[in-house]
Amino acid sequence: MKIQERTGAGAGRSAAPAQPSVGDRLPTPPRERKPALAALAVLLILVGALGVTMLVLQVGNRVEVVKVTKEIQAGESVGDNVTSVMVAADDSINYVKWDQLTTLKTLKAKSTIYSDTIVMGQMFAKKASLPAGKASVGLALKEGTYPADIKAGDLVSAYRVSSTGSGSNDSDSNSGSSGSSSGALVDAARVNTVAADDDATVSTGNLSITVLVDQADAAALASAAAANQVAVVHVPGN
Repeated sequence: MKIQERTGAGAGRSAAPAQPSVGDRLPTPPRERKPALAALAVLLILVGALGVTMLVLQVGNRVEVVKVTKEIQAGESVGDNVTSVMVAADDSINYVKWDQLTTLKTLKAKSTIYSDTIVMGQMFAKKASLPAGKASVGLALKEGTYPADIKAGDLVSAYRVSSTGSGSNDSDSNSGSSGSSSGALVDAARVNTVAADDDATVSTGNLSITVLVDQADAAALASAAAANQVAVVHVPGN
C-alpha cells in the first residue's frame, strides 16, 4: 500500500529542465581577423621611420660655402666681401666651398653678382670679360683729380679739365666728347681697379684706375686721358 501511494504522488509532478552548472560559459563567435589593416599599419610605421632617417641624414650632410655680402661688379674680385653659410650638399650644384676662398679671390666676376648670393663656380673666370657694349679705359690721375677714398666698385663721372689741373672745364676740348647733357665726358663709369703709382720711397699722389664705360664714350675718354686732362668725381649709385 505504501508503495502505490508514493508512486501516485510522484506521477503528479512535472519534470523541471536541467540548469547548466555555474562553471560553464556560453560559446562565443570566433574573432574576425583583418590582415589588410595590420599590413597597412606596419607599412605606415616603416614609411615614418624611413622619413625620419632621411631627414637626419640631410641635416647632417651639409657643406660650408661662400656667400657675397656686397654687390660684385663684372671684372671685380670678391675681395673680403664674403661670408660662409651652411647648405645641403648637392653634387649637381657647383658651389664654391669656403676652403676654396683663396683661389676664388684670384678670379674675376663674369657679370654683376648681387649681395647675399651663394657663389657658384661658373660666375667667375681667370680673366675679366667685358659685358656687351662696354669698354674698359685706363686713366692716369694726378693728385687732386680724384676722390681720396676712391675704390673698386665706385660709380664716378669723368670730366675733361685743363692740362694745368685747375679743375675748370675746357670748353674748346669738349668737341671730342659724346655730348653728355651734364657736360661730363662720361656720366657714370664703374671703377674696376685702383692702383697707386707711388714707389717705395716717394709718394707722388698719382693714381691709375680702370673704368668700365659704354663703348660710345670710350674714344673721347681715352683721348682726354692721353692728354692727362681727366678728373673723376663720385656720383650716387652702388
